[in-house]
Amino acid sequence: MTVTILRNCSVLDTERLALIKGAEILIDGERIAEVARKSIKAPPKSRVIDCGGGTVMPGLIDAHVHVTAFTARLAALETTMASLVTASAKPILEGMLARGFTSVRDAGGADQGLAQAVEQGLFDGPRIFHAGRALSQTGGHADFRALTQMVEPCVCCALLGGALGRIADGVSEVRRAVRDEVRKGASQIKIMASGGVASPTDPIAFTQYSLEEMRAIVEEAEAAQTYVMAHAYTARAIRRAVECGVRTIEHGNLIDKATAQLMAKKGVFLVPTLSTYDALHRFGRKAGFPEDSMRKLEVVRGQGLEALKIARAAGVRMGYGTDLLGEMHVFQADEFTLRAQAVPAAEVIQSATLINAEILLRKDDLGVVKSGALADLIVVDGNPLDDVTLLQGQGKHMSIIMKGGKLFKNRR
Repeated sequence: MTVTILRNCSVLDTERLALIKGAEILIDGERIAEVARKSIKAPPKSRVIDCGGGTVMPGLIDAHVHVTAFTARLAALETTMASLVTASAKPILEGMLARGFTSVRDAGGADQGLAQAVEQGLFDGPRIFHAGRALSQTGGHADFRALTQMVEPCVCCALLGGALGRIADGVSEVRRAVRDEVRKGASQIKIMASGGVASPTDPIAFTQYSLEEMRAIVEEAEAAQTYVMAHAYTARAIRRAVECGVRTIEHGNLIDKATAQLMAKKGVFLVPTLSTYDALHRFGRKAGFPEDSMRKLEVVRGQGLEALKIARAAGVRMGYGTDLLGEMHVFQADEFTLRAQAVPAAEVIQSATLINAEILLRKDDLGVVKSGALADLIVVDGNPLDDVTLLQGQGKHMSIIMKGGKLFKNRR
């Protein structure tokens, strides 16, 4: 195994949101062996890197991505061959890693094969914690069938293309769907609990899935020692999902104070995704985003910052997500400055590291720089606590990007 020492650096403590100056880090294989405020004696044949006074911090984590969404026209994914979808995911994954994101939670579309391709080094990219296909009711947020299509979708055929979701109705069907996604390696289960922007037939205010169906999904996920993440916008949809045991709420733009307080009481995470609304507003039409969806976009876009303020005031813990599509994946790091309008930038950094690691059920393994953690590290040329824009610019301010002790970028 390769032994690496990082010298002449400060370490970002994501728990205290403070810098440890004059630190050195010993990396043995894929994990951090020691973080010290003293000179570490270099073992024979070790690799020593001078970080030039930069800040070493955990690799960034994005808790809401769609790495297979190579187009904003999501309906087109369903008729695209899976091989082309996979090939199209390659540059998306490479771009994420180049921006310093060493782990991502895929919210629908990726599968175990794609995660293994990255793990085996066939693709360069972040670790993928995938949900497989998101579960949707008929007419729900993942039902992209044309209005003229009357035939019920065949599960076997539907799963051959690049669809982000699958349709399952009724308690017995949703139980089977959860078990099937777990069988295929899903790290967590994703459900559609409200109407959405990109889908053609469901207004934002619609609630989706009955309480019985959601409770069954949560029960099956918990039986498999995992959890449920739920797409939900309105306070009513969020509240229904939380009461059924959902662990993370995605988006949440139309949350209210009482619902935020319920989330905080239950320990439910919120994963806002401001960057996708900003990018779609600016570039959606050019990217082929449907006109009906552009109109729905405006219902939620203006409430994103207010939702952050409400959640923060209630004590809801917030992860970092982006939910970008097609050519707009390049705006992944814009989430930092978008949120900084309502939340201290240091807290946004904590969302993209420490809190997201907890969401992934990988506390102490990811999102921190300390002994025993995986050596997923980036070296930033400056102090991101003082200037969060250093995490933007497509990684140009990052001199080192390391995942599992392996260097993917080294300007030092």
